[in-house]
Amino acid sequence: MASTDFYELLGVSRSATDDEIKKAYRRLARELHPDAKPGDKAAEERFKEVSLAYEVLRDPERRQRYDTYGVDGLRGTGPPGGGDPFGGFGAGGGLGDLFDAFFGGAAGAGGGGRRGGPARGADLEWVIELTLEEAVFGIQREIALRAPVPCGTCEGSGARPGTYPATCTGCQGAGEVRRVRNSILGQIVTASPCPRCGGTGQEISDPCPDCRGEGRRTEEKTYVVDVPAGVDDGSQLRLTGRGGAGPRGGPPGDLYVHVRVAPHDRFQREGHNLVATLHVPMTQAALGAHLVFSTLDGEEDLALPPGTQTGRVFELRGRGVPVVRGRGRGNLFVQIVVDTPTDLTRVQEDLLRQLARDRDEEVAPSDTGFLSRIRSAFK
Repeated sequence: MASTDFYELLGVSRSATDDEIKKAYRRLARELHPDAKPGDKAAEERFKEVSLAYEVLRDPERRQRYDTYGVDGLRGTGPPGGGDPFGGFGAGGGLGDLFDAFFGGAAGAGGGGRRGGPARGADLEWVIELTLEEAVFGIQREIALRAPVPCGTCEGSGARPGTYPATCTGCQGAGEVRRVRNSILGQIVTASPCPRCGGTGQEISDPCPDCRGEGRRTEEKTYVVDVPAGVDDGSQLRLTGRGGAGPRGGPPGDLYVHVRVAPHDRFQREGHNLVATLHVPMTQAALGAHLVFSTLDGEEDLALPPGTQTGRVFELRGRGVPVVRGRGRGNLFVQIVVDTPTDLTRVQEDLLRQLARDRDEEVAPSDTGFLSRIRSAFK
């Protein structure tokens, strides 16, 4: 199983959306479920595999770790390490959670856990603009946004101070109402939030006067975002638990920070590499020169050998973009453009003509009439 690709198991691409993953799993689950193919051990094993793949790919955080590190990245909460990568799923447990997420309820008339409790807060989004230097080296950026925060008066409960929420009489505190239906997969219990309490499992008879029973208020929040070195235009940073507060003490959502990097006047980014153009006069290109080239890290010596042609590329190793939260940096590639001199003085023109004669190279005559005819031909 460790060598099996989860995307291949579900028959979807690595860029598949959540809906595409869910549809692919639904099709395979109906086809492979043991109730649909009783006694077929191969189908049962395949069902376990696709269920395991779906359990990982449906969760954004697990999917990101799987995309980055593979199966080993699912062990624990960080990079490859010890622990059960699936929290017990696939070893006889976890199918109830899977049906709960898939059908909105539990598998079987009595399965599944309680869904009650305050709802999770909304995710928030923010866009920050960076210069190329800030993206390459990383920066701390302070952002301020208006978002729901726990009410300080009722401490998030939604009830007037000195009073407490009561158990909902509509769902008996479960936070949901359930209905049983039959399907090809057997008896399925579907659940929906209780309309009386909104899924919290509690009723408030005396609401807090400041938040009107919501348990939260909208205020301005300030965060310091640590932008890691090497982020690219279009990157997304996730700040877990920094989103809007949930109603009546519900867990907060996440804050997603979208990165925009402004174009640079000298450097272009290509992956982890930087590319720049350096214009040099004909004399330096022909005779060679030692130049000082300014990189994002400071000045570097650039040795231009005699006879350098337009298009030659010099590589400055380790002067590119760092690998995000990793090791190493890309390189800086400097492409040479040899500039032809214009507006020559009489002395400079005579020197060039002498050079042309010495090299036996034919050039235009110096008479004004000929040069005027050449100019007019290109007008």
